Amino acid sequence: MNNLNNLMTIALSSLIPLLAFLLINHPAPRFLSDLDFAFLRDHVTCRRHHHHHHHHRRHESPADEEDQAASSSICDMFPASLLPTETNTTSVFCVDRNGCCNFTTVQAAVDAVPNLSLKRNLIWINSGIYYEKVMVPRSKQNVTFEGQGYTTTAIVWNDTANSSHGTFYSASVQVFSSNFIAKNISFMNVAPIPGPGDVGAQAVAMRIGGDAAAFWSCGFFGAQDTLHDDRGRHYFKDCYIQGSIDFIFGNGRSFYESCQLISMANPVPQGSKFVNGAVTAHGRASADENSGFAFVNCSVAGTGRVWLGRAWRPFSRVVFVNTVMTDIIAPEGWNDFNDPARDQTIFYGEYNCSGAGANTGARAPFVQRLNDTQVSPFLNLSFIDADQWLHPY
Repeated sequence: MNNLNNLMTIALSSLIPLLAFLLINHPAPRFLSDLDFAFLRDHVTCRRHHHHHHHHRRHESPADEEDQAASSSICDMFPASLLPTETNTTSVFCVDRNGCCNFTTVQAAVDAVPNLSLKRNLIWINSGIYYEKVMVPRSKQNVTFEGQGYTTTAIVWNDTANSSHGTFYSASVQVFSSNFIAKNISFMNVAPIPGPGDVGAQAVAMRIGGDAAAFWSCGFFGAQDTLHDDRGRHYFKDCYIQGSIDFIFGNGRSFYESCQLISMANPVPQGSKFVNGAVTAHGRASADENSGFAFVNCSVAGTGRVWLGRAWRPFSRVVFVNTVMTDIIAPEGWNDFNDPARDQTIFYGEYNCSGAGANTGARAPFVQRLNDTQVSPFLNLSFIDADQWLHPY
């Protein structure tokens, strides 16, 4: 347990500065103000063994009895009325970090989901910060993570590309299964915030590599490469996504609706042309790939001077529709990854956007100002074949 305490102490020291930064610079989402720092304190000072079942205790010391009494008192306040009931089509797995459910970690609940299950497997996660690295394998399909609000429930880890042997593996949460759903929960990577050009400091909060995934009212917090929208068809609704460099990247075919995209790049002097961030880096590598990011009715704000996207791969495809943009957007708007050969193959478009950052007068020559016909494939959920798989909230 000493090793666990040491890990949590390290975690606390890295988490507090980032969360404090979020509060000071971006108070609107209220993430830190609504989080109870007792969650962190309890993680650091926790002495309770994390078993799934807690009714086999023996040779208890006075300290053990204290822990048991404290646990009992905490569980008296457990919101049992919020816990969904099981049905013929849904199995429920309850997670509570204080031991008031069958599982104290999210990963333990994931492991308990039957392989290739045809039922919906709802992993209900009580309020708190769950400091663990979570992976949902391909065999665990039809899984739902349901938290109690993206400002009160979070899965947190702190790997980087260096520590995990590659950006793709640094994610705090990795999902490879199909038909994954997340609701009212945040995914965070609290590794130190890198500067532009830092090597190996990429730190992913969520990697979604399965098909037919939906995220409702979720938070994604990190800096460089926050959300790895890897591959497959994905839907994001009312989500809060924060980062600095390429903070939404990958080769997914995804529809982002009414989401807040918040840059936390360092502020730049007024009048400076220095660009220190990018919202997207889409990875479409050939014209044969049906992938791309569509942002509809979203907002882009925060700090720094950023591009809406840069061409990670030669056929990168991103569209912003009916989106409000503040003046953090660089006048040219987009970047071809400093490879002019990509100008003929990338597809970057804007349609009916507003705000100080939406002025297209000085946009890069390869950016398309879409007309009604050109924008129509990106306007609604048919872009991701939602009628085939997306269920109502």
